[in-house]
Amino acid sequence: MTDPAIKTGTAHRVPEDLRRMLLSHAETLETWNSLTPLARNEWICYVTIVKKAGTRADHLRRVREDLGRGKRRPCCWPGCPHHRPGAAKWFTKKR
Repeated sequence: MTDPAIKTGTAHRVPEDLRRMLLSHAETLETWNSLTPLARNEWICYVTIVKKAGTRADHLRRVREDLGRGKRRPCCWPGCPHHRPGAAKWFTKKR
């Protein structure tokens, strides 16, 4: 038997940890696949842009919880700097 289809974003592919989470939560996967490609891209970038494993785990948990509550995009996040150039300023290193 094959895995259900997991739709991807516009600039990013679904990483393995997010893929596993979606496959283990059918309702979250259904909501995920109903998002627009740009919204999925925002969530993927939200998960992958962090550096620490603990923070990434928190972001994965938040994806599941927020999609379960009906949120369509990550809240309080400037957006994907790979797709939205104006968001890049929030991800530059401070010296």
